[in-house]
Amino acid sequence: MKYYIIAGEASGDLHGSNLIKEIHKLDTAAKINCWGGEKMEAAGAILIKHYRDLAFMGFAEVVKNLPTIFKNITFCKRDILAFAPDVLVLIDYPGFNMRIAKWAKGKNIKIVYYISPQIWAWKESRVHDIKRNIDKMLVILPFEKDFYKNYDYEVDYVGHPLVEVVSNFIALNTHIKKENIIALLPGSRKQEIMVKLPIMLAVAKHFPTYKFVVAKAPGLENSFYDNIFKPYINVGSVSDETYLLLMKAKAALVTSGTATLETALFAVPEIVCYKGGKISYEIAKRIIKIKYIGLVNLIMDKEVIKELIQDELNEKNLVIELNLLLNVTDNSKKLQDDYKDLYSLLNAGGHASANAALKIWELIKD
Repeated sequence: MKYYIIAGEASGDLHGSNLIKEIHKLDTAAKINCWGGEKMEAAGAILIKHYRDLAFMGFAEVVKNLPTIFKNITFCKRDILAFAPDVLVLIDYPGFNMRIAKWAKGKNIKIVYYISPQIWAWKESRVHDIKRNIDKMLVILPFEKDFYKNYDYEVDYVGHPLVEVVSNFIALNTHIKKENIIALLPGSRKQEIMVKLPIMLAVAKHFPTYKFVVAKAPGLENSFYDNIFKPYINVGSVSDETYLLLMKAKAALVTSGTATLETALFAVPEIVCYKGGKISYEIAKRIIKIKYIGLVNLIMDKEVIKELIQDELNEKNLVIELNLLLNVTDNSKKLQDDYKDLYSLLNAGGHASANAALKIWELIKD
């Protein structure tokens, strides 16, 4: 069979590579073309376009690069037609992939979407486009199945692909021991790091026996961080070693996003840290329709980890909450029990990649 897979970001490349490995187990004659990165190529796909040529962040950058974006869309359509796949697999990256899905539906190409756009947080109206254009939706968050059911659309929950990624890393690094380290995961964009990281670092002087280690974002120059680090003594940093850092850390201060889930899968006690511009935050508060901003809390539908949002994110509150995390209490035992329940929910009876590959194989085989 012939598979055309589109992933537009580094995380999509990772999950796409694991999916490709599982497809090859089911279909040894599989021919796979992809948009992604080195990981998908190494897994056995022919790389048509690298995700680094697709990543435009922020309104101004998107507008500036509109000609390139439209050129990529046109090229993608032509390449899909030339390849004539049995199935088109879209991985996250909704701005691009939803446009391709609408076009591909008109060409009678079977379409599977793996890792749903987060329309449950905002833009719920997109659900109608998904129902119209996607033959099979494979979701990775347990509550997404009920969300789509409310719109009379059956989806398949396959588990979360990060479970296998983190589990494999832990299995290969059992020799790593905990140290007096607090991990700081302040995000990947300059603007958000400049707002949140100084507040996180201000806590360091209250815990002199701990080293505060920042996970640097790929692509940002060292000088950017050096200027922020200057006033602090017990502060260090790592690059491309976030998982190793979490293996060593006794607690973590984490910006909202997938990193909160990764930290929980490593069973590291954490505090979710979020602070945006005042106007942007007020707008987002009115548009986004979710109770929590941390994925852990969203999945468990309760406050498992503390969220410090906007004005609540300050030095005083961080010191209080971090002290609670570092002291062994009944609350810390409850947190670890909740983490175990989270793992069970996300594991979904097997690896997400294997489950997803099987659903795709069944669709095109039928």
